[in-house]
Amino acid sequence: MTSREPTAAGESCGEDRGDAGTDAGAATDDPEGADPRLSRRVRETPPSGIRRFFELAEEVDEVISLGVGEPDYSAPWAARSAAVDALERGRTSYTSNRGKRELRAAIAGHVERYGQSYDPDEEVLVTTGASEAGDLAFRAVVDPGDTVAVHQPTYVSYVPAARFAGASVLDVPTRAENEFRLTPADLRRAGAEAADVLVLCYPNNPTGATMDDDDLAAVAAFCREHDLLVVADEIYAALTYGGEHASMATQEGMRDRTVVLNGFSKAYAMTGLRLGYALGPPWLVSGMNRVHQYTMLSAPTTAQHAALEALRSCETEVAEMRRSYDRRRRFVLSRFREMGVDCFEATGAFYAFPEVGGDDEAFAEALLAEQNVAAVPGRVFGAGGEGHLRVSYATGMDELKAAMDRFEAFLDGR
Repeated sequence: MTSREPTAAGESCGEDRGDAGTDAGAATDDPEGADPRLSRRVRETPPSGIRRFFELAEEVDEVISLGVGEPDYSAPWAARSAAVDALERGRTSYTSNRGKRELRAAIAGHVERYGQSYDPDEEVLVTTGASEAGDLAFRAVVDPGDTVAVHQPTYVSYVPAARFAGASVLDVPTRAENEFRLTPADLRRAGAEAADVLVLCYPNNPTGATMDDDDLAAVAAFCREHDLLVVADEIYAALTYGGEHASMATQEGMRDRTVVLNGFSKAYAMTGLRLGYALGPPWLVSGMNRVHQYTMLSAPTTAQHAALEALRSCETEVAEMRRSYDRRRRFVLSRFREMGVDCFEATGAFYAFPEVGGDDEAFAEALLAEQNVAAVPGRVFGAGGEGHLRVSYATGMDELKAAMDRFEAFLDGR
């Protein structure tokens, strides 16, 4: 396992390429005078809510970036070696649309640790990143005029992907006082009983929040009562601290109405290899594959060989990375407490979500200008994110220590 230099602020990164996408809840007509020859859906999708911020960061020397949603490690050596070996042996042809059968079987075995049980022949689909899996899920189940409920703050790609599939999007704000867990009360307040699909992202990007079985059981009851399908993004499932990952798909009555998204980007530090997977009942996975076979055809072959080896022999490296993230998590949270900054105890992914109050975008810009520290304004991630920053601790401890010192100096100077 090797650590590498964190990506410079402003570069787009792996699954977090969505950070250069859209504000989670925003939609405007023809942003920035988009050419009318573009489709209406594209024209109504605004440019990045943080594009200007990262453009500013690129102009600053010696920036410490706490903004990237990407591991600061390289993929485990055994996985990289498997990729190289596959190339050297000329294994560069298409695989099955659904992915290599051997890999699908390994994925099915791997997720048993989360209480999930899937048939590799009918219920597993290998995709080009978890992002493609999400796009396929929306296109497979959404008809024009359907409503997709998206709890927020959350990863910024869900809203545009749902809209590209023809859906209307319903924002469902979660609350800091509930540690950003989704509750039936949140769903009722937003009117989600009228929705057709619910997006669930736990462990959560950007907050680091997690939900346990009791939390999920309450949301599952709401979904059953109101006949909602669930798109459950569990890309950070392996990165939980202090408790085991709980999945919506294992809740009573939810297996046949849930598609689980996961992949190799976060836990295995394989962001650039672009490999993910979807798990779900046969009717749903078959529908997703029908779209997949006409668009992507099959996921990258070389990446599939790397992923197979990662599942076979790289769990020690994953555990080491998780322990490292946990040490950094505890350090960052303790420093925020020492500064008097409100920040609930994030228990998943590799983000903290401190409350900075007021205009989080202005705060982030000033932090960058005065202390050369880049963090992402919380409003980018939708309703409920205002007044917070997303701080990624997927960077080296030396950089984190320096960044926290600069953060404290910035607060002292205000």
